[in-house]
Amino acid sequence: MQDLSADRLAVLLARATQSVLEAGAIIREHDRLPRRIRHKASPKDLVTETDVAVERLLVDRLGVVLPEASFLGEEGSAGQGLEGLAWVVDPVDGTTNFAHGVPFVATSVALCLDGAPLLGIVNLPLLGEVFTAGLGLGAWCNGEPIRVSDTATLLESLVATGFPYRIEEHQDVILRQLALAMPATQGVRRAGAAALDLAYVACGRYDGFFEFALNPWDTAAGVLLVQEAGGQVGRIAQAGPYHLGAPDILACNAQLEPALRALLTEACAPAS
Repeated sequence: MQDLSADRLAVLLARATQSVLEAGAIIREHDRLPRRIRHKASPKDLVTETDVAVERLLVDRLGVVLPEASFLGEEGSAGQGLEGLAWVVDPVDGTTNFAHGVPFVATSVALCLDGAPLLGIVNLPLLGEVFTAGLGLGAWCNGEPIRVSDTATLLESLVATGFPYRIEEHQDVILRQLALAMPATQGVRRAGAAALDLAYVACGRYDGFFEFALNPWDTAAGVLLVQEAGGQVGRIAQAGPYHLGAPDILACNAQLEPALRALLTEACAPAS
């Protein structure tokens, strides 16, 4: 039986973090070079040679850290999906940012067991921060413990959101959410990298985050960061916990959750 004790997870987290930091060096090196960009399914869905190079390195390095784990990566490196032990990886979250020279770029790596995150790492290589978490071990930024905010009211809160590539499928609800959230809060931010947004909720910079149509590799590490930092992760308009691949996500501290959920749920109701 695989040893998943706290001590074992701590060792795996340290080794995986070193691999992620090594991958971050590729992003910093490529950031100084001209971009080579191609499109995936749509003109807005970009991939660069950096995405591919980082994922290739992580497949190699994480395979050494835990050979029995499969690999699910955004750029096509797939094993057995989310069944059993699996590394779930977004090599460059915020590819559009990276393609345009915007530094809001993250590498997200999680070790999951049947879709439940055990370890989470979100590295922001162009901003000099790495966020780490282990199940039952807490959450950190650059080795320092982090906690979600204690903001309890919408008017005091700073929240974040994101827009999916196929925004036309969610545009009406997103615009209604923004119309309600902007006057009700301190402000709404949109960095363009969900892993960064979740890390910022975990360390209290953002009080909440919500978005539609995210993939497991977008959220796997960030979800654990928020939970281990004392926050809650669920769905926008549906009771119960969040699971990887769910069609929407709401992450925030426990005090703010009822009011933020109510506001966002109101926006999800069909327009009269």
